[in-house]
Amino acid sequence: MPSALNALNLNFSTIWPEIILTAVAIIILVLDFFVKKENKSILGYLSVLGLLAVIPVAAMTVDPAPSFGGMVRADGFSAFFNVIFLISAVFTVLISMDYMEKMNIQRGEYYYLTLFATLGMMVMASANDFVNLYVGLETMAISFYVLVAIRVDNRKSVEGALKYFVLGALSSGILLYGIAFAYGFSGTTSLTGIASIGSRLSSQSPFLLLALALIIVGFGFKIAAFPFHSWSPDAYEGAPVPVAGFLSVGSKAAAFAVFVRVFVAAFPAFHGHWVDLLWILSAATMVYGSVVAISQKNIVRMLAYSSIAHAGVMLMGLLVYNDIGSAGILYYLLVYTFMNLGAFAVITMFIRKDGRGSDLSDYRGLAAARPLWAFFLALFLLSLAGIPPTGGFTAKFFILAAAINARYYWLAAIGVLSTVIALFFYAKVIFYMYMNERADAEDLPVMGATYSVVLILTAIGTVITGVYPAPFMDIALKVIKPFFM
Repeated sequence: MPSALNALNLNFSTIWPEIILTAVAIIILVLDFFVKKENKSILGYLSVLGLLAVIPVAAMTVDPAPSFGGMVRADGFSAFFNVIFLISAVFTVLISMDYMEKMNIQRGEYYYLTLFATLGMMVMASANDFVNLYVGLETMAISFYVLVAIRVDNRKSVEGALKYFVLGALSSGILLYGIAFAYGFSGTTSLTGIASIGSRLSSQSPFLLLALALIIVGFGFKIAAFPFHSWSPDAYEGAPVPVAGFLSVGSKAAAFAVFVRVFVAAFPAFHGHWVDLLWILSAATMVYGSVVAISQKNIVRMLAYSSIAHAGVMLMGLLVYNDIGSAGILYYLLVYTFMNLGAFAVITMFIRKDGRGSDLSDYRGLAAARPLWAFFLALFLLSLAGIPPTGGFTAKFFILAAAINARYYWLAAIGVLSTVIALFFYAKVIFYMYMNERADAEDLPVMGATYSVVLILTAIGTVITGVYPAPFMDIALKVIKPFFM
């Protein structure tokens, strides 16, 4: 019996971040029964304190040896992503407290569901087995289904949540079929086990080819890649604005974490089979997201299509299939956390209960009325567009340079074209803010303390990663190198 337990390697130190976060979420859940509705923001502050306490633990929890029967791998890769998830959750909760009060939807479940969604992401990032991966995926997805629909009296919220739930369930079923075929091919659900068996068996197995196709489709839904994106704009528009920001950053980072770990760790011998499909997905996603965003009048829907286009760029990094390309994805997601959540923070602060602040035209003359708001939003939009010296520029530069070095010239050209197209709709918002007059300047809210903290930190992150990217890229390279050794 002791030898069997030793073989399982029940190393609880590898899951301390998940254990602590689960405890915090349960404490918030219990406290919700005793806190009055008008004081629910207390739960938000406690959630932030809990998340901040987990960040250093997550950053230091690095043990490359698989634990719990090989199902968990708490390596540098998972630590990197866990920090991204926790930072994005902190920013989300900070901008949510004022928003929930402003919209009169102060509900305690909002905060512990945000924590459970973060927990699901962390489980996904450290999963070394398809079973564990799926548990984390569903923990995250179910939490987001409820968060998107939390404004139950809002038709768009319920409609967006329903579409997200139906298509999310469909994608989960497709992913499960892919996992089943991968198991049929290899006889195991372990990622390292599949890689070991796949290197010795025929790469032409119909089980393998079907598994690859279904897994790509399943993950394609999660990252909102074209043509699996249809849930994304409606879910973003219907969700509370902070949830839309968290969904665009956290869930996308989690999906790319498993995308990289699955295809680099489990299917390295079959790169030639999935590279062509990813090429098509990357190109189509970049072009579609950029082109359709131009016609959007709602700023959240515009950022939803922008998020689709960014997913296409990150797919390019996976396609390159080397340490530089994969490290570029990690760096891109770190930068994307700052610039996208920063943009959503400004929108959250600006939007009103009657719906004003959601249309692009509502931002006319904002620079004259609230110059600091306009500056922050312009900074984040320019970074999303890939304008130097912001982090968005360096992130796209690393991905495109890796694609060119790998001789994906046409795909890199499409990436540049989509960036040029994207600049148009980002610049349109900046034009409205700086080149028009505003009629209702007195009606604008005041920037609160929590917004100030989030905007300053996200702006610093956006600029620092642009002017001094070396240490962040070095960390990304360090944590990804073991995958290619």
